[in-house]
Amino acid sequence: MLDVASKDFDIELRLLLDALYLKYHYDFRGYAVSSLKRRMAQAAQRFECATLSRLQDRVLHEPALFPALLDYLTVQVSELFRDPSYFRALREHVVPVLRTYPSLKVWVAGCSSGEEAWSLAILLREEGLLERTLLYATDINPLALQRAEAGVYAVERIAAFTQNHRLSGARTSLSDYYTAAYGSAVFDKSLKGHLVFSDHSLATDSVFAEVQLLSCRNVLIYFNRDLQERSLGLFKEALCHKGFLGLGARESLRFSAHEATFAPVVPEERLYQKR
Repeated sequence: MLDVASKDFDIELRLLLDALYLKYHYDFRGYAVSSLKRRMAQAAQRFECATLSRLQDRVLHEPALFPALLDYLTVQVSELFRDPSYFRALREHVVPVLRTYPSLKVWVAGCSSGEEAWSLAILLREEGLLERTLLYATDINPLALQRAEAGVYAVERIAAFTQNHRLSGARTSLSDYYTAAYGSAVFDKSLKGHLVFSDHSLATDSVFAEVQLLSCRNVLIYFNRDLQERSLGLFKEALCHKGFLGLGARESLRFSAHEATFAPVVPEERLYQKR
C-alpha cells in the first residue's frame, strides 16, 4: 500500500504531473494536492504499480493507459438535476432574465459525463427557451465527453433522476425526454441538437464564447487557489454583462479576487450575477 503521507510520494506525484503535462499536454499541476494523492494512490493500485514512479513509467511508455488514468485524475460523479433546489432557483431567478434575450448561449464547464448539460437542456425546453439556445458542455476527459454526448445512462439511475427532476420544479415528466431499452435510457436527439460537447481545459485554455449563463459546479473544489482564480477569471470574461454564474454547494466567491465582480442572486444555491 502506498504511503501518501511520505515525502517520496509527494516528490513522485510532482514528477508524474510534470510528465503528464510534457507528454500529453494535460495540466493537473494546479489541482488540489490532497484529492490528487488519494486518487493517484487508487490508480497505482488499479494498474498494479508499487510506486507512482512505476505508474509514471507505464503511462509514458504505454499511451493506451492514459485515457484510463484520466478517469482517476478527473472526477466523474454526477446525476441529472443534482441538487434540485439549484435548478429551481434557475427557474425562478434566472429564466425570467434569459427570456429577454433573442438568443442564448450557455456554458457547462467541467461537464463530466454530461448529466448537468442534459439537465439544463431539459429545463430550457420546459421553459420554452431551448430553441433559441446553444449549450456548450466542456471537459478535458475525451472518454467522459463521449459518454456525455451519447446521452445514455443506466436505467436503474432513472428513478433518482426523476425524483430530482420533480423537485426542481419540473413542468413535464422526465420520461418525455428519453427512451428506455436494453437496460439503458437514451436521451432525446431533439435536445442533442442544441448541445455542443467539446474539449476545454480551465487550466490552459482561454474563453471561446460570450454566454448568458455559466454553470460550473463541483469542479473548483478540486483546484488549488491559483487555478480557482484563473477559472473564475475565465468565467468573468465569458459572461456577458448581467450574466449568471452557478457554482457548487461547497464552492464560493468569498475571498476571491473576483468577488466584487459578482452580486449574489441566491447565495445559498451559489448563484451569482455579473455586475
